[in-house]
Amino acid sequence: MTAPETESPRIRPAALPPPAWRGQAPVVAAVALGGGAGAAARYAASLWWPSHTGGFPWTIFWVNVAGCAVIGVFMVVITEIRAAHRLVRPFFGTGVLGGFTTFSTYAVDIQNLADGGHLRTGLAYLAATPVAALTAVWLAAWSTRRVLKWRQP
Repeated sequence: MTAPETESPRIRPAALPPPAWRGQAPVVAAVALGGGAGAAARYAASLWWPSHTGGFPWTIFWVNVAGCAVIGVFMVVITEIRAAHRLVRPFFGTGVLGGFTTFSTYAVDIQNLADGGHLRTGLAYLAATPVAALTAVWLAAWSTRRVLKWRQP
């Protein structure tokens, strides 16, 4: 005679935490979407206001300055004034503004100016861009704080 077959109890494995990439997937998607939008806006600006070969690259200069000014305002608003959804900063700050501003093109423009015999223009661009960009961030952040302080009761 054989013993009746009994079903052995199932042992359930402990729940494993989701892989780290799963938690970061929305952030990566937000940065990618924002970056595409920012890069498209920069490209549109370069089509609307093309720079002349050998001349000062005004379009990229102003794109970088404007992008830095916007990030100055943006960071004050989301860090000092109002809490934002966790994907706003990666989408807009890292993505849109990171794709819009372009310090790699700035470096290539300097190299092209130097190689094309326009060393003085390249050096002026080399010095002016970081000074103007940092000034734009500082002035925008300072102005935003002043305006928002003035508007508070």
